[in-house]
Amino acid sequence: MLRAVPKPGHVRAVVPATEYGVVAAATLADAWGLPGAGTSAAAVLRDKSALRAHADSAGLPQPRWRPAESVQDVVAFRAGHGGRCVVKPVDRQASLGVRLLDAEDDAAVAWKAATTADEPRMRARDTGAGRFLVEERLSGPEVSVECLVDRGELLFVNVTEKLLQSGPSPVELGHVVPAALPPAVIGELTRLMRRLIDSTGFGSGVLHAEWILVDGVRPHLVECAGRLPGDSIDVLIDLAYGGRMVADLLGVLEGRGAPTRGPAVAGAAIRFLSAPPGVVRTVTGLAESRTAEGVREVELTAEPGTVIREPTSSWDRIGHLLATGTTAVHAARNAACAAGLIEVRTC
Repeated sequence: MLRAVPKPGHVRAVVPATEYGVVAAATLADAWGLPGAGTSAAAVLRDKSALRAHADSAGLPQPRWRPAESVQDVVAFRAGHGGRCVVKPVDRQASLGVRLLDAEDDAAVAWKAATTADEPRMRARDTGAGRFLVEERLSGPEVSVECLVDRGELLFVNVTEKLLQSGPSPVELGHVVPAALPPAVIGELTRLMRRLIDSTGFGSGVLHAEWILVDGVRPHLVECAGRLPGDSIDVLIDLAYGGRMVADLLGVLEGRGAPTRGPAVAGAAIRFLSAPPGVVRTVTGLAESRTAEGVREVELTAEPGTVIREPTSSWDRIGHLLATGTTAVHAARNAACAAGLIEVRTC
């Protein structure tokens, strides 16, 4: 790749736009003498199996896990964990292929769902056979931590509250910024992010890490991406704290540094819209939702005739609503109330 892509003279930064570009962006930045994640750190973050092995060696709390090559591996693993486990690909994004199993669930069905999930329009073809993990299924609220890092130094930390769909596919249904957590939990998440940065040798860029808070207070690492967060979380951060996260990232990657951010001055929330599976008959309430308190943006892709299926990844959601408030709780309430005004009827 490096031989095929000589550095253009005007390039000042290399930014990974999706999960699948993280290693390529880091490799180009290293070769061109520009700030970036670092090729070694990017390779660890890009591969969930490599990240699990690294977290074990670095002493980061996380679920017990093992590679899975067959449904028999899943059956054997969950037999030792009360019948509950998680099956996931090592290299996908947007919850694609992630399946949660309870004791009564069919492991073969979950294995097929995990091993056949793909997004060929976003991934290069012929990238090799898929690899998979089976993990201990932990219980507790989930959050994500977004960090801006400059040459290994932590410049900014935000914690985002997550709302997940129930059932076997943990698709994200909403986010709230900043998360309302005790200071001790925020401090522990920050400490663990510093350990992750130091142990991987992560250089410059944004980290987006997901954590489960076991018993509501003990963070356990789910995964970490070496890129901007999806789901408009960067927009929520901008609305809650002021400034622009993308501009800050570019400042770091161009070697200019980034302005210091203070604490959040408002709250921001996003709710993803859903409807029962089927063919859309009618859509009502869109106009009312756009004028509801705090609403900044409403997008809905469904219209009469659209076929809606049960969401198994972020790509199956049919729209979103973004709102702000004086606090995170206020923003979340505004988003939920406005989303409740929209009704998509299917048959």
